[in-house]
Amino acid sequence: MDQQPMEPVEPANARGGRLRVFLVDDHAMFRAGVRAELGAHVEVVGEASTVAEAVGRIPVTAPDVVLLDVHMPDGGGRAVLETLRRTHPQVRFLALSVSDAAEDVIGLIRAGARGYVTKTIAPDELAAAIRRVADGDAVFSPRLAGFVLDAFASRSDTPVTDPELDQLTNREREVLRLLARGYAYKEIAKELFISIKTVETHVSNVLRKLQMSNRYELSRWAADRRLV
Repeated sequence: MDQQPMEPVEPANARGGRLRVFLVDDHAMFRAGVRAELGAHVEVVGEASTVAEAVGRIPVTAPDVVLLDVHMPDGGGRAVLETLRRTHPQVRFLALSVSDAAEDVIGLIRAGARGYVTKTIAPDELAAAIRRVADGDAVFSPRLAGFVLDAFASRSDTPVTDPELDQLTNREREVLRLLARGYAYKEIAKELFISIKTVETHVSNVLRKLQMSNRYELSRWAADRRLV
């Protein structure tokens, strides 16, 4: 018997059922925590830890909302958005990230995300944000909304370049931002789901690239660039 090609599942909104949510994050422990917290509110229909996996699975599972991490290998959340937003316009994307940097927020919104919240959000607030995004609303915290308004009010797509900042990887920027806020290495490791040794390696790399000798110089440098 010939097999028929698999048809995507009809979104829950069209059937009147619970909202269908797909998780994209490269940390398994974080995905497990989100599943546990959201289980009473939505139906988690799938998850992915890489860009390629997300691009392959999201069309098949047909979620109403995708919770999308910003910083992952191979382009992160923006790569997923840019691949799927034109071919699957019915899917809404809500960025869920440790980063609250203006460049990350603006980049994801320009790529097509309907909202952007940080991983410090409470579970009930996240569930409410998902429902609002599924209904077509845009969802941001007040601070992040200010970034978006400022960016689009300027009506400029010309990126602001900083040769020193451009030397750093996305993960190094995250570590630097938390370090400048006064986080201890142990707290940074917990926040980013990485080991303390990895945090130390990232800090060492940042110090070397920026030719600085201690975290206090890094903190001032980050504050001058409004990264904190």
